[in-house]
Amino acid sequence: MLAAENGRDPRLKAISDAIRVVPHFPKPGIMFHDITTLLLDHKAFKDTVDLFVERYRDMGISIVVGIEARGFIFGPSIALGIGAKFVPLRKPGKLPGRVISESYELEYGTDQLEMHVGAVQPGERTIIIDDLVATGGTLSAAIRLLERFQAEVVECACVVGSPVVQGECELKEKPLFVLVEPHL
Repeated sequence: MLAAENGRDPRLKAISDAIRVVPHFPKPGIMFHDITTLLLDHKAFKDTVDLFVERYRDMGISIVVGIEARGFIFGPSIALGIGAKFVPLRKPGKLPGRVISESYELEYGTDQLEMHVGAVQPGERTIIIDDLVATGGTLSAAIRLLERFQAEVVECACVVGSPVVQGECELKEKPLFVLVEPHL
């Protein structure tokens, strides 16, 4: 579901306008949506967090899971806003102690996400936050990782969603909430 289609909140235009598009990064043909420019606009950044908090405040969410690295920017603030704990999912070798990992495919190879063993308990209601969704591969890996701990993944949420994602993203039948579509 795209937030812009659900009520036309006026904050969404400012959020979309604050996201810079960088052509041919990190490789030719890629239109990179840089959320770091959104972070420079304190009102648009606050509005982004507020929209997520408004959505999840009354859904009984106990865990906000953020995907490295840009999910870490939004996840902790959302968790504080809804009274939930924050759990980071990291790339391999970044977390001390016992971890569990999940591999996923990229256009150019494979990668992994890791989470601390014991960070999530069976039945805990979770949302997964990241900055952008394109194919859904990273979000799907996060879902699989959380489901191995028997967490209930309520929804995945991203600031930006690729137009091709609508109806084509593979998220193990989990809902996807996207604030804005990229402007090109």
